[in-house]
Amino acid sequence: MAGPATSDEPTEGASATLPEPVRDHLGQQLRAVFTADDGVPNYLGEPVVPEVFEPQIERLEVRLKTHEEGTDAVAQALDDILGDLAGPQTRTTPQH
Repeated sequence: MAGPATSDEPTEGASATLPEPVRDHLGQQLRAVFTADDGVPNYLGEPVVPEVFEPQIERLEVRLKTHEEGTDAVAQALDDILGDLAGPQTRTTPQH
């Protein structure tokens, strides 16, 4: 029993692309919404971040730097402790 074609079923002669006037209209609407003028960096590599986010980014950078330095300090302290526990007989001296 064949019923009327639904939107899910392709019809004969149906094109997979939109007509050119429709594409042009949608393109104009997208360009109006997504303007690229607001976020143009002054130089290559400059981050494009709104000024509103600067304080949060600075706090995050400080936290990341503190975490990295703390992790390095703990690793160094553990290496020193394990080296002291191992005693001088098992320590290897770097050969130059």
